[in-house]
Amino acid sequence: MATLIDTIYFKELAEQNPEDTCKRALCRYDDIKRCYYLSVWGDDYAVYPYELRIERLSKNFDNTHEYLYLFIINYLLRAKNIELSNEWISEKDIPGGSTFFRGPHEIPTNLISSKYNGNISEFKKRCNQLNGIPFEMADSSYIFKITPRIPVALLYWDGDTEFPPESKLLYDKSITKHLALDIIFALAVAICEQFVRVT
Repeated sequence: MATLIDTIYFKELAEQNPEDTCKRALCRYDDIKRCYYLSVWGDDYAVYPYELRIERLSKNFDNTHEYLYLFIINYLLRAKNIELSNEWISEKDIPGGSTFFRGPHEIPTNLISSKYNGNISEFKKRCNQLNGIPFEMADSSYIFKITPRIPVALLYWDGDTEFPPESKLLYDKSITKHLALDIIFALAVAICEQFVRVT
């Protein structure tokens, strides 16, 4: 499933040196099948640049958001061989982010806040289902290893009589070296949507 992906991305990936791509993206390449294997948020995906397709290898029903496929191929194309910065930033701290991430590009974390309104225990349960690692911020927060070089943190405030519940995504600052603004947006939407899906 990769309906949002222009074939030009697959063609560009097919032209890359697999050894270099694997070093940058920390993935594997199968010379026989001519495909890349990448771990994404706890699931394994196969990317076939010559067949113009991406396949989720889990035997469970594939409910992966289309935007995640767009993120996957861009990650393989653009990932840099650099270390994490271990500095968390919001989308507004990304160069150009304060103007880009608004209106139609606003990160829909309100989906998470509405879903778990007043039920922080269910929020924690869902985070554990999605392989989250507890993080000491907000009322509850978790870090998710989306790909080997892209961790994302989700913060949740339960709210009270004066303030509504709130959710926020944070990114390792190194994400600015790997992904363009529109792909960061695609990843963020896929994350938010995954949190509110029925399991």
